[in-house]
This record gives sequence, C-alpha cells and structure tokens, in this order.
Amino acid sequence: MISKDEKQVELKNIAPQNHEEDDVEEDDVVDDTPGAGGEPVECDFKTAVICYSEETRKKKKKKKPKKKKAQQSDPPRVGLSKIFTNGVYPEGEIQPYKDDNAWRTTSEEKRYDERMAMEDPEITYQSIRRAAEVHRQVRQSARKHIRPGMTMTEVANFIEDGSRALVEENGLESGIGFPTGLSLNHCAAHYTPNAGDTNVLQSGDVLKIDIGVHVKGRIVDSAFTLNFEPTYDKLIEAVRAATDTGVRESGIDVRLGEIGGAIQETMESYEVEVNGKIYPGIHLSFGVSDSFDTFPVKSIENLSGHSIGLYQIHGGKSVQLVKNDDQTKMEEGEYFAIETFGSTGRGRVVESGECSHYAKIIDAPRVPLRLTSAKSLLKSIGSNFGTLPFCRRYLDRVGETKYLLALNHLVQQGIVQDYPPLCDAKGSMTAQFEHTILLRPTVKEVISRGDDY
Repeated sequence: MISKDEKQVELKNIAPQNHEEDDVEEDDVVDDTPGAGGEPVECDFKTAVICYSEETRKKKKKKKPKKKKAQQSDPPRVGLSKIFTNGVYPEGEIQPYKDDNAWRTTSEEKRYDERMAMEDPEITYQSIRRAAEVHRQVRQSARKHIRPGMTMTEVANFIEDGSRALVEENGLESGIGFPTGLSLNHCAAHYTPNAGDTNVLQSGDVLKIDIGVHVKGRIVDSAFTLNFEPTYDKLIEAVRAATDTGVRESGIDVRLGEIGGAIQETMESYEVEVNGKIYPGIHLSFGVSDSFDTFPVKSIENLSGHSIGLYQIHGGKSVQLVKNDDQTKMEEGEYFAIETFGSTGRGRVVESGECSHYAKIIDAPRVPLRLTSAKSLLKSIGSNFGTLPFCRRYLDRVGETKYLLALNHLVQQGIVQDYPPLCDAKGSMTAQFEHTILLRPTVKEVISRGDDY
C-alpha cells in the first residue's frame, strides 16, 4: 500500500518543474480535467500519469501558419481566381447619373434591382469585373514591356499570353474576347498580325492597342494608344479627352446622336504641330501644297462605338463620333464600348490590306455548303469561338491548316463576316481610346477604368 504522503511526493516528481518556460498561450478555456493547471491533486499513480499526459499534449499544440496570399508575377501569368479567392473583383469607376436621372442614385427600388442582378449568375457584374481586372493588369504590363524593335507578332503574343493566363482560359467559359488590335499609324482598326507577318514596331509609330477579354460571354472592350516620341502627344491627348467626354455624356435615356456631337466638339478643339513636315494624306486632304506646321484633329466619321451583347461584340446600337440625328436611346442594363478615333488625315477610313479579323454571324442563313472543308471549318469555329471574333492566328493555334479557301467560302455564303483593316490616308496618323461602361439601375460604372486611363 502507498501512503497518502508518498502519493503527494510521486505527483511532485512527475509534474513539470518550470511552468514559465514551457507555457504556450492558450485561449481562455475552462478545463475540468484533474491536474490540468499543474497543481497536485489527490489521486492514485495511474490517474496522475494520465493527467500529466493530457496537460503536455495541450501545451505542445501549435497554431497553423496562415497561408500566404498569391501575388501576381511579372509579366502577369497568375490566374485571378488565385488572387481574388472570394470571387469578388474590383468595381470600376462609378459616375452618378445626372439631370432627369439623378433620382436613380438614391432610389430604393433601383437598389433592389441591383441586388437581384448580383444574385443572378447570368446577370451578375462579377463576370465583367473579372474580365476588366484581367484587362487592367495585362495592359499595365504591356505598357512597360512593349518597345520599338519588337515584331508585331511578339507584341500580340505577349498580350494574349497574359490575357489567357489571368482569365484562366476555358473554352467558351472564359478567354480572349476578340483578336488583339495592333493598328499602326494611318491604320485605325482591325489589324492584327497573320502568320508570317514581318512588321517591326518603330520608334516613330503610333500604335493602337485594342484588347478584348470575356468571362461567360461578358466582354470588356478597351483600347489605348502608345507612342515613343512626343510628336503626336496632342493627337493622343485629343482622343483620350474625346473618349472621356463620350463616357461622361452617356447614360440611361440619352440619345446616341447627342453623344456623337459632344465627342466631335471635344476632339476637334485640338490641333497638332509636326515641325513643318507635310504628309501625303494631309497634303491631299487639305488640298494645299504649301508647307504648314499645324493641322486640326478630326473625328473619324465612319467609325463608332457600340453596344455589347452576350458573346456579341457589336450589339446593334452605334455611338458615332460626329454629330448626327440618331434618336436611339441608351437603356438600363446595357453595356457600351465608348470608343473614339482621331486622325490628322481626312477623317474617314477605307478597307485596306490583308484581312485578319473574322466572326461568325449570329443570325447567319442556313445554306448548303459545297466544300467539305468549309463544313469542317465552320464546326471548328463554332466549338472554339462561337460568335466571338477570331483571327487567322487563332485558327492556327487550334490546329487548323490550309483553311483559306474554306474560310473565304464561308464569307461568300454570308455565314462568316470578314473585317479588313480600316485605314485613313497614308502618311496621316490615327489614335484610339476606348472604355466599356455598364448602365446599372442606380449608377453608371466605367468597367475598364484604371490608373492609366
């Protein structure tokens, strides 16, 4: 038999001797286990060992280290879902409605409509905001890395590799919204390099970079202009200001013709000085032969902004860049690409050069196709791009070969639309800026706005 005094001695030998060194901070937890506080208790030897083991186990328990938040790489290649793990993406710039629509900002009914929209997976603004954040990060990297001496194919691949990685390209669920526009100088739109293109970016070039990204068919369409010497800074400034004017004047129930007038007024308030050098296009445009140093910036009258539909880059409404009588109104819930083009030339573009851009027509007629290769190509276009625009490089990428005859046949049959480059007079310079806006029930959201433009 072990006496009561002997039990106390054995407990003291077993219990920890230096509690201050071994203690780990614990939350305030009440523990009824005998001996949990380290003080001796009256129990037999077996119970004492169990009490001590339980206490030691609790003290050795370590806190799990917090997971580090994923960081974007340079150049950007980390998918945004790994950075925005809660699925909530940054909101664009908010502009309140004005005049007759100012009441919408505080309307409880319209706020309710927005909450319902956010809860609907088909309407939710998170898809377009995710695409917009991809756009911002890719273009900021492009501004830093694109330099004279790069081929246009290298520029296109740099941008598109970033877009595909960040949006986590997944068939028609998410990916590139349309071919990256890289139109140079007098060419205003719809140029991207085809395979074998040897064009190299020069220090005197004016480069329009038009990038499209989509998530679940919600397309962000936004563009900016790069130059590498200051000659055409005023041209770029004019077009950026005109785009901002178009964005500011847009809103629910606003007539499209009025927006065009405001854009033109801003654009044509600028002029550009080019050291007395005469360019062929300008020379013919103004009908003079004497040397001059300054000339006005013109809105390109036959280009326009446009509404954007689901998986449809041109949704049916056009926002022209000059004053016109279009009485069509913008409506609640619509997406618009507000884009403006300015030129030092005649202010009008024509189709010119080798075509690279194409898109399947949404309401294309059902016609019998004589060429087996055309049937096969149409199936490939439908499964890879749907009604989203594509280019020849994209067909190469999905494994299509020797497809030009079939592609031209689809164009001739009215099933696929071709979009050749659009150019002003040679020797003139053109610039472009563009933003995607969303006409929410309560406010206007400039989806693609960033710190750069």
